[in-house]
Amino acid sequence: MFKELDPLLHSELRLAVVSLLVSVESADFTYIREKTGATSGNLSVQIEKLRTAGYIQVEKGYRGKMPQTTCLITPAGVDAFERYVEALRSYINL
Repeated sequence: MFKELDPLLHSELRLAVVSLLVSVESADFTYIREKTGATSGNLSVQIEKLRTAGYIQVEKGYRGKMPQTTCLITPAGVDAFERYVEALRSYINL
């Protein structure tokens, strides 16, 4: 039987962000943008959707005089990612 895919994670960029954050302690906005190849505007919108859903935590601060946005995955985000991967496996019968 097929499991439902989380529509929030079914977006390529949101899935890329969560996949990246699962493998690191935290990542700043510039690093995520470089790794995903996303534009700053699109990435900002997608990060806000993930934050609103409780999948990631966003911290704003400064590095020296430069503003810095750092993202961390939450336990809910880890759970959602694991459920998404499990649902994908149900589609490909691993």
